[in-house]
Amino acid sequence: MTLSLSIDRASLPIETPFEIARGRQEHAEVVFVTLESPEHTGYGAAAPAPRYGETADTVETVLERLRPSVEAIDDIHRLDAHRQQLSASIQETPAAHAAIEMALQDLRAKALGVPLYRLWGLDPTQTVQTSYTIGIAAPETMADRAAAAVADGHEVLKIKLGTEEDRAIVAAIREAAPDARIRVDANEAWTAQEAIRMSRTLAEYDIEFLEQPVPAAHPDALRRVTRRSAVPIAADESCRTVSDIPQIADACDIVNLKLMKCGGLGAARRMIATARAHGLEVMLGCMVESNASIAAAAQLAPLLDYADLDGALLLADDPFAGVPFSDDRVDLQALDRPGTGARPDR
Repeated sequence: MTLSLSIDRASLPIETPFEIARGRQEHAEVVFVTLESPEHTGYGAAAPAPRYGETADTVETVLERLRPSVEAIDDIHRLDAHRQQLSASIQETPAAHAAIEMALQDLRAKALGVPLYRLWGLDPTQTVQTSYTIGIAAPETMADRAAAAVADGHEVLKIKLGTEEDRAIVAAIREAAPDARIRVDANEAWTAQEAIRMSRTLAEYDIEFLEQPVPAAHPDALRRVTRRSAVPIAADESCRTVSDIPQIADACDIVNLKLMKCGGLGAARRMIATARAHGLEVMLGCMVESNASIAAAAQLAPLLDYADLDGALLLADDPFAGVPFSDDRVDLQALDRPGTGARPDR
């Protein structure tokens, strides 16, 4: 078998400028990967995060370096061997690794004529709803956006916090969306004491859980918050790879995995199994990214407790279509083609 690798970069506009505690984003920098065999085409994409030391430039550089190894793959079904080889080359570039593996998994499932979840033996009826994220803005603006999201059919909201108006934001959004399931994410913005105090406010407003309240560099602070919090605590930035899970298993209730920080589908499946072994619940999140990569992540939906896979929903324009969502639930049963479901949309 001969593979041909294509690499394309795009700056995709975000429908509403997206702000979190660390900064503001108006475009998603995405690097698309296409792998062609004589019979099929596999798709993937990297949405690199500077928080984890990657940019579109570094991803492109790494992918070009890997081109000879990728194009020399002669058996796409021996993914473990290829993964070890590519991992050794990629090192600290997980988004690049994720993009390549997505395309290989897409190609592999297409060669066998089945959706990827079916190749893994997963039950397409056991999926979860994704949350819809509201970025930081003035409390009244966030409340209006939350109300609009609910009117559009989104039943689960994820609210970004990390400002001096956090309490006002939570109150305004709960008033605007009284029946929504609400989760909040502070993106490392608080001290342990601030997080503990804020958790009591969150409990008053029936918030489902609090994500990454303190900096990842302070695991003891996360542990202290979890022990005293009035709501469950999810670890995101504190949980990058499988080796992190045993170290934070007693410091959170939920781990939030992302393909762009762990290195791909294989790594995510190992993390899910490890989290389960440590008695943790599992959420799969994303960056602001294209359906070219969200479709791959959606294949893991039957293994999750929670999903935050709205990255493509936040875009004003996406050149790819992906897995259907029905009432925000990942609808794998509606996936009518083999592979991950990612396909060019124009």
